Amino acid sequence: MELNERQKKLCDDYSGDFSDLRALFLNCTLKKSPEQSHTEGLMAISQAIMERNGVSTESIRLVDHDVAFGVWPDMTEHGWERDAWPGILEKVMAAEILVLGTPIWLGEKSSVCTQAIERLYAASGQQNDEGQYAYYGRVGGCLVTGNEDGVKHCAMSVLYGLQHIGYTIPPQADAGWIGEAGPGPSYLDEGSGGLENDFTNRNTTFMTWNLLHFARMLKDAGGVPAHGNQRSEWDAGCRFDFPNPDYR
Repeated sequence: MELNERQKKLCDDYSGDFSDLRALFLNCTLKKSPEQSHTEGLMAISQAIMERNGVSTESIRLVDHDVAFGVWPDMTEHGWERDAWPGILEKVMAAEILVLGTPIWLGEKSSVCTQAIERLYAASGQQNDEGQYAYYGRVGGCLVTGNEDGVKHCAMSVLYGLQHIGYTIPPQADAGWIGEAGPGPSYLDEGSGGLENDFTNRNTTFMTWNLLHFARMLKDAGGVPAHGNQRSEWDAGCRFDFPNPDYR
């Protein structure tokens, strides 16, 4: 995706280093490849900004993979013959940045996006080396496309889900494009104005840089400080600022 001149200048003027960061983009379109995905088109702008700053990125279209439904890390252990999610989860856990992209249907995020959040939730009980929940120290954002209302509603739902399982959500961590209210052209359609829309380009740029800055801060700080949020310590009986229970 070709960045505009302002986006290129922001990248060229920045002297910081993001080259040790990894970002994973999960595209929750309902369209299998190679069908055109408008959500993928918007995500490509954020991905291009990151890549111009040396970030290693990957985009996965979930419907191209045999991802089972459920809320366990590996659904083949719960009656499903195939489940591609464990391999995708490895890439999620290897990335400091996660961006969920979704189209809008009836004002809601796609069913595939709901499935992605459910599968992310399945691993939320795992712990890192500090005894915190596994997604601590990572940042998340979302991008939304459609030709009907619902960008903010979808973003609210996605970002709540990500922060609930442990992701850090930076300021202004969402962006989207819907065009005029009512049926009409989608983001990449000829004449839609999507690629040139200043509001969408601005918010996508802000989201991307905020994800980069917060990922940088968290990585440099060694993650979220491990006091008062360690599941392992709580299970062992530590109650932090509450009186510890009496086990006599």
